[in-house]
Amino acid sequence: MTRPTLLLTVLAAGAAACGGDSPTPHGAAAGPAGPVVAVTDSVIDAVYEAAGPAEPLQAATLATKLMATVTAVTVHEGDRVRAGQVLVRLDARDLAAKRQQVEASLAEAAALRANAEVTARRLRALYADSAAPKATLDAAETGLARAQAGEAAARAAAAELDATASYSELRAPFAGVVTQRLADAGAFATPGMPLVTVEDPSRLRIGATVPAALAHGLAPGRRVRARVEGMEVDAVIEGVAPQAGGLYLVNALVPNRDGRLPSRGAAVLHLPTGTRRALLVPEAALVQQGDLVGVWRRTAAGPALTWVRPGEARQGMVEVLSGVAAGDSVVVPAAGRGA
Repeated sequence: MTRPTLLLTVLAAGAAACGGDSPTPHGAAAGPAGPVVAVTDSVIDAVYEAAGPAEPLQAATLATKLMATVTAVTVHEGDRVRAGQVLVRLDARDLAAKRQQVEASLAEAAALRANAEVTARRLRALYADSAAPKATLDAAETGLARAQAGEAAARAAAAELDATASYSELRAPFAGVVTQRLADAGAFATPGMPLVTVEDPSRLRIGATVPAALAHGLAPGRRVRARVEGMEVDAVIEGVAPQAGGLYLVNALVPNRDGRLPSRGAAVLHLPTGTRRALLVPEAALVQQGDLVGVWRRTAAGPALTWVRPGEARQGMVEVLSGVAAGDSVVVPAAGRGA
């Protein structure tokens, strides 16, 4: 018996009445045309479905350290931005005035340090020729040290001002999409007030809690299957961490460079727990009629449309939970899924 590498779980959805044969529709006495395949009883991977949100791996809400008026917000929700792009500008005229004061203080400190160096060099020479007392030289050296410290303090104040002034322009920390614009021009911003939120949807993180017995078999780097808003994707386990109540948090990363997966959508991790047996048919053999799903069975009495309860599909195959038995012959319609 083959052992396909399928990751399938039982879904609760199904037809209201499964397993019954429907009469062959008028005009289709021979049933649909297409190859005939057998329902196979296979060994598949059993999985535990752990639900959790699929959130962007990188998300940042930008704020400022200043108390200032917002002069411009250059983006709107949904705009794509590049790393370093200016998103918000604040009125920083008071910082410009303070910068003039700091620059004047720095120039004064530099002049005092230069004068102290000249004085110290002159007295060192005089002391070497025994033309100046040791106390005078010591005073000059002390004055030089104080002047150097004063200049260093002035430079530190200038650097602090530069750092503060950088908050007058808020820039995107990474390339991504603006998801929230929380202020408009004219608003008064205060320290810590959120102004813009940026997210990078190119990679999502699914976080789900699982029992301890299941977590012990998981390790970072392991590949698992996941489902985000109904779309099947591959995921890589990022980490496993203990939580309260004997549970473990499993984080898994999902690539999303094409942006087809919605950020903060509902997600499910399919975590392997072993193997089990399942009846499999090609997904293309399923026939959809309203809310009912069936397959065309070849019987001794002729073709019969049999309603079934399908499980999850993967890699072109789907598990059938009821309605058929191993060895039954089903038709894969040439036109694909349909009656």
